[in-house]
Amino acid sequence: MWHTHPLGQTLVVTSGTGWVQQQGADKQLIKPGDVIWTPPGVKHWHGATSTTGMTHMAIQESLDGKNVEWLEPVTEAQYGASR
Repeated sequence: MWHTHPLGQTLVVTSGTGWVQQQGADKQLIKPGDVIWTPPGVKHWHGATSTTGMTHMAIQESLDGKNVEWLEPVTEAQYGASR
């Protein structure tokens, strides 16, 4: 699911392999030990690849009681894109 965070988000990948993508940028492969920072208000998504699972710690703070705004689903074309 595409989403934003009012104060940004840090992901720490703990196992498996996944993808992360910020709107307008290429999809990136992420692996254990990777730390990903998404700035405040930047539309993005992250999740496991189509052939592996992934776990991560997600760190984000709340602003006025809100820490995420959920947007539209990631399409099959976006998820399956080679980049």
